[in-house]
Amino acid sequence: MSLQEPANPAPNRPEPSLQVESSRHFADWMASHRVSLAFTSYQSGKLFFAGCKANGTLSLFERTYNRCLGLWASPDGRTLWLSSKYQLWRFHLTGPDAIAGAGPVSVEGDTAPPPAWREKGYDAVYLPRTGHTTGDLDIHDVAVDRDGRVIFVNTSFGCLATLAPEASFSPLWRPPFLTALVPEDRCHLNGLAMRDGMPAFVTVVSRSDVVDGWRARRHDGGCVLTVPDGEVVASGLSMPHSPRWHQDRLWVLNSGRGEFGWIDLDRGSFEPVAFCPGYLRGLSFVGDHAVITLSKPRDRTFHGLPLDQRLAEKDADPQCGLMAVNLRTGAIDHWLRLEGTVVTELYDVVALPNVRQPMALGFKTDEIERLITVGDAGALLP
Repeated sequence: MSLQEPANPAPNRPEPSLQVESSRHFADWMASHRVSLAFTSYQSGKLFFAGCKANGTLSLFERTYNRCLGLWASPDGRTLWLSSKYQLWRFHLTGPDAIAGAGPVSVEGDTAPPPAWREKGYDAVYLPRTGHTTGDLDIHDVAVDRDGRVIFVNTSFGCLATLAPEASFSPLWRPPFLTALVPEDRCHLNGLAMRDGMPAFVTVVSRSDVVDGWRARRHDGGCVLTVPDGEVVASGLSMPHSPRWHQDRLWVLNSGRGEFGWIDLDRGSFEPVAFCPGYLRGLSFVGDHAVITLSKPRDRTFHGLPLDQRLAEKDADPQCGLMAVNLRTGAIDHWLRLEGTVVTELYDVVALPNVRQPMALGFKTDEIERLITVGDAGALLP
């Protein structure tokens, strides 16, 4: 027996794999808009960054954060919020010029080489600067309001919440049909749309007021509600997700049907724009394109939905990846597909402006120890 062989090899156990494919001009499209993308994988606990290498080819970087879901990026792309299994993290962008010395650092007379991430072509790195331990709240969408306060969808308790210095969270609002603030995931509140820097709309899978009641209403119990009055502006949806206000319209994913579209607020109707072959959960915008994450069905939560019939009608298999939908035509102009056993589900996606090839630092390498940045000089107290 060779040293490379295990003593008791597991029979027929497939090796984990991940293959990445993209449409011909996906990288060119990101480069033309001077943007990169960050997206999360709930099932595999991965934060991905899609960007462009210096030679114009696709770059894909991943870092592990347990059960990561919601993402929010500031308009300038310098701040990133990420929800994970029991924590909420704030990342800050650091470029090469922000490193002390703006080049090789002098250490006891020797010259240390530049950070490895810069040598590999990455033009920016996201550092986890602040972590808040919330406990397992099943945090979905995350946003920051006009006063700089982070607001998140506390799906377990069915409410919008914010951070509390001495508690897991402070509740801000919950749908009027929920009669108690309890961790029972009654309606599966999951999505948050901000308008003018304030919460304006949310999505729920149902208006159930019993523990885990939303699962019996997956086909057509979904609603879009206004905040703060809780008015239903659209109903009859199948597991809606990711409401977003963009170009004076409320866009939403009718996930159980694989549809992307917008809400006619006057008529209270969902107007489909495009069908995507997968379960849809993340939505962001780059100019006149919507960037959407697709997942493959996982278990009984996703199976048996209208999406199954739509895929059968189109003789298509469900996909995992990103799709860039043209808002004017409904065409899928660009796409990124992930194949294999490592990643089969995605959740959120955000656009990162003016960043070409980003990455993030984790906690298990010594890079996070060595990378030190210096802020503006302060004054001593009198």
